[in-house]
Amino acid sequence: MVFGLIEGQRYNWGQVGSYWVTIPEVIGAGVVLLVIFIVWEHFQTQPLVPLSLFEERNFSVANWIAAAISFGMLSMFLPVTIYLQSVRGFSALVAGLTFAPMSLMSMVTAPFAGRLADRIGGKYILLTGISLFTIGFGLVAFVAGPDSNWLTFLGPAIIAGAGMGMTFAPMTTVAMRNISPRMAGAASGVLNTTRQLGAAIGSAVIGAILQSQLATALHNQAVSHASQLPADFRDRFIAAFSSVASNGFQIGTGQNGAALPAGVPPAVAARVAALAHDVFVSAYIDAMKATLVVPIAFLALTALTTLLIKRRKRQAQPAAEVQDRELEAAAG
Repeated sequence: MVFGLIEGQRYNWGQVGSYWVTIPEVIGAGVVLLVIFIVWEHFQTQPLVPLSLFEERNFSVANWIAAAISFGMLSMFLPVTIYLQSVRGFSALVAGLTFAPMSLMSMVTAPFAGRLADRIGGKYILLTGISLFTIGFGLVAFVAGPDSNWLTFLGPAIIAGAGMGMTFAPMTTVAMRNISPRMAGAASGVLNTTRQLGAAIGSAVIGAILQSQLATALHNQAVSHASQLPADFRDRFIAAFSSVASNGFQIGTGQNGAALPAGVPPAVAARVAALAHDVFVSAYIDAMKATLVVPIAFLALTALTTLLIKRRKRQAQPAAEVQDRELEAAAG
């Protein structure tokens, strides 16, 4: 499934190179194998994945939320990382440090969110956390531009970090609270596997969407900018960007997404290089913003699904009852 989603655009969603299998068949085979695995586990006396765990409503909802959060978060980081390095020209270190405030803010909020979830339950903490993270990354997509710097993303990163810190500990609390001790190990394993599966599928899906959006945007921007070149070079300039979907492109400082035409006179080469940079910058920003609509909308839906979590029933006041009995005994 992951291979098909990642490589689909490269093979034009058709036959995989010289092999007889097609991309839809690869994805379909993955789905069939997943269904077979679930059916097989259902009839095992000692299953690898105890499906009975999912009879507990909060555990089922928490696993969905875990997969959805991993899907949304990882699929947001991928396009933004490429943007920082290929569009803004940041080194890998600077690109990482740009969103360091997100991690620092998460470190601040996570302990408080965890303790609060232990006291009142994680339902509304999760709702708030996912909402803040979605808003923060929505702002990242909104403010991203050809001249953005690390200060541009400081506020959105802090908001997203606050939301991230309010997500993982409450999610684990919700998932594990009603699980019996003998099943705790299996439940924890299932939860972690679900998160990893969501991350893998998220990266694959968003990679495929981004590649498709970028292929279209590069062609459109190349056509728009080609009018600034001499007529003899326009078709080759457009063709260089139109073939990027099948040939791929390199990520990093100085990359422009395509191999420029060969044999360009020196007098025109500088102009071609400058236009190629402008084409890639404009196309990638357009493609990234269109792509990020998917995880943002997905996380917004995930935030709403936290309302399906059953809140912990309030226990009777045993301490107060004991105190009343002690007073009655003392009075007697």
